[in-house]
Amino acid sequence: MSKDNKAAKTAGDLTSHYQVILSPVITEKATNGSQHNQVTFRVQKSATKPVIKSAVEKLFNVKVKAVNTHNRQGKTKRFKGRVGFRADVKFAVVTLAEGSRIDVTTGL
Repeated sequence: MSKDNKAAKTAGDLTSHYQVILSPVITEKATNGSQHNQVTFRVQKSATKPVIKSAVEKLFNVKVKAVNTHNRQGKTKRFKGRVGFRADVKFAVVTLAEGSRIDVTTGL
């Protein structure tokens, strides 16, 4: 079994690359990462690092050097006596190989 097939098999229901990569993150911190050839994406919570790497390489036709992920827990928010919850979010910081570039300002 090849490495790509193994990554696709572990994805479960994440058959499409567009289901893995939800949106780019455009914040000051994420923009500063572009100086180090990094791009930050919001990804599906069940996505693994090999699946994220495969999806970015296929969607943007670039070579990925490394993928780092982190989960942000949703906050409890109170407004006018009511209680609400923000959703949990998973982010992936993708480091691109030398010479590769993604322009996230143009969208997916």
